Amino acid sequence: MLIKTIFIIAFAAILISLGSALYHIVVRKPEDRSDKAVKALTVRISLSIVLFVLLFLAMAFGLLKPHGIGSVIHAKKPPQAEQSR
Repeated sequence: MLIKTIFIIAFAAILISLGSALYHIVVRKPEDRSDKAVKALTVRISLSIVLFVLLFLAMAFGLLKPHGIGSVIHAKKPPQAEQSR
């Protein structure tokens, strides 16, 4: 449950950073908005990469288990090759 909470917090931070960049692009004066918007978008990209790596590691170590369509596909065993006679 802790890992899911970490993912939710990271996703919320990504959305906040994206909103911050939008604010700096739309509301701020032209002199200020470029630098602050670029920093906010850089933070968003960095958080997205970290979230993706953490998600991959959590699945690799078995902390998260896939469910839904992906789990059905992976649960099916491939047909075994016919034994030679």
